[in-house]
Amino acid sequence: MTSQPLYGYSIEKDVMVPMRDGVRLATDIYRPAHGDGRPLSSPSPVLLVRTSYDKSAPEWDDVWPYYTRRGYAFAVQDLRSRFRSEGDGHYYHTCNPWEGVDGYDTVEWLAAQEWSNGKIGTLGSSHRAIVQTQLALERPPHLAAMWVEAGPTNIYAHEAREGGAMSPQMFAALHLHALDSHELRGNPDGAKVILDAMRNMGEEFGKVPWKPGETALRVTPDLEKTLFDYYYRGEYDEWWSQECCDQEPYFDRHADVPIVVAGGWYDAFVGATCNYYVEMNRRNTSPARLIVGPWCHGGMRSEASWHGQADVGINSVWTNAIYNPERLKWFDRWLKDEPHQPELDPPVRLYVMGTGSGGKTQRGHLDHGGYWRDENEWPIARTGTRRLYLHGDGAMLDEAPADDAAPLEYVFDPENPVPSVGGTLVGAFRVLGPEEGGPPEDFVPDHLDQWALARANLAEAVPAGGWHQVEGPQWAGAKEPYQLLCDRDDVLVFRTEPLEKDTEITGEIEVSLWVSSDATDTDFTVKIVDEQPPSGDWPEGFHLNLVDTVLRMRYRDSWREEKLMTPGEVYPITIKLWPISNVFKAGHRIRLDVSSSNYPRLDVNPNTGEPMGRHTHIRKARNTVYVDAERPSSVTLPVIK
Repeated sequence: MTSQPLYGYSIEKDVMVPMRDGVRLATDIYRPAHGDGRPLSSPSPVLLVRTSYDKSAPEWDDVWPYYTRRGYAFAVQDLRSRFRSEGDGHYYHTCNPWEGVDGYDTVEWLAAQEWSNGKIGTLGSSHRAIVQTQLALERPPHLAAMWVEAGPTNIYAHEAREGGAMSPQMFAALHLHALDSHELRGNPDGAKVILDAMRNMGEEFGKVPWKPGETALRVTPDLEKTLFDYYYRGEYDEWWSQECCDQEPYFDRHADVPIVVAGGWYDAFVGATCNYYVEMNRRNTSPARLIVGPWCHGGMRSEASWHGQADVGINSVWTNAIYNPERLKWFDRWLKDEPHQPELDPPVRLYVMGTGSGGKTQRGHLDHGGYWRDENEWPIARTGTRRLYLHGDGAMLDEAPADDAAPLEYVFDPENPVPSVGGTLVGAFRVLGPEEGGPPEDFVPDHLDQWALARANLAEAVPAGGWHQVEGPQWAGAKEPYQLLCDRDDVLVFRTEPLEKDTEITGEIEVSLWVSSDATDTDFTVKIVDEQPPSGDWPEGFHLNLVDTVLRMRYRDSWREEKLMTPGEVYPITIKLWPISNVFKAGHRIRLDVSSSNYPRLDVNPNTGEPMGRHTHIRKARNTVYVDAERPSSVTLPVIK
């Protein structure tokens, strides 16, 4: 039996926890207490959250009471130089080299308190996940268990860049982090600059190339510096290889403690989530567990069963009603030595999407459906591979193409990029304007209240998740006449025949292309789509995006050293997509879209070969994909037998 809700709680706000260099970090501590206010006579295990998003934010209001009433102390801490914590004011988004040491010192301080039993567990998602991994690399002796959600472990590959391209969603995220930064203390005019930019984030994305001193982030120099590290540093260099930016090379130092790693198929960090589990399971003796739902970033807390336009079923909905008890079982076992043994459960829990009716729900969403399934390993041992070849007529077949098959060409125009219609977007937020119910444009709250105002009025500048792949005015960069993405002249579309039976694809998909260009640098993007045939509910069918990514050609051989293309020369490239789990139902087609842009999920290549982020002009590129027997482009699918 898990811990029962037997207690009340006491609250200590802004406890200033000392770090080894004398800086003190503001920490709210919630402790279990008897109904008459007496603290428990026996020491309690402690759960720790370290956050850059304000420890007093309401996101914890239905979390810490759940655990304190069940005998846990719960600590939420502002990171150094964030909100009410001390520091020298310097803060670089997720690239702060002190987070591991600060995490270590916090864990050990909590363990030394007389009300602590010396067993500390950590939890949290996104940036709160990154700082968990960073502190685990320091191996604090009293770290006893972890629950890490939706976090990147290599921000070059997963967060700030992807496939060599910049992720503009982090441009938007940096603005959110600018509000209430210590750099804006006493500067309401600067805060207004940030808020004004956030109201118009869709337009801000397009003001490229961004230049130092010309973005709203100029009012927060540290975050502006971070932006241009993200933007200019196209190669994986010594800056990216810092432990604070990339934890993966240092996994051999990771604490050997029980860990749950969780995420979602529509989260940009799902590849990191799965790989983190694989590495911890391989390296450590302590149990590791993996949970992947059908969620967008942070979607395990959502009360909705739809992510974007796709409804994946009520069984996918967790919210804290499921989330809190799931974590409780884990922490009870490792922090309280309760007799139930979650480590004996199957180590992998996946949500397999795609088993719905395909019709329209009452709310107007696609009934995509799905179900939870336990597995004994990741990747799944019974996975088979199916290689499908791309043909010049758009077919995707088991048979190799003909010797004389003609290549396929399209023109990629950076001024008319393919719009991002959903996908694995993170942090692409804007602030609602007054006409939408947002705050007046001339209203700037006091410092330490600015982030709360923005948080209460956030909307997606580019909606994430699964959507019918058709242009429209809601998509940044889309232009009239709006059309199906498969009908654009700059998108090559390859489809299977309608499937004769349900086919489950679970794992990483690999696309191998033979390509050339008349430019010295360009991009190739790939996207997997579940293409549903026309029906009464969906007269033009429903084309559901599942996973997509990019390869910037100057990095085709190495992330560490760029190599421009020779115009007209043919290059073989291999592109791996983040993992996915989806049943393509009988009658559906598995579709692959190949193009050269996906904006603004990924920045647009100017095709000039100039230094990253410093281009002086743009040009169209004529890009070619080869589909003949000597140069057979293909896609390899992980099929579950």
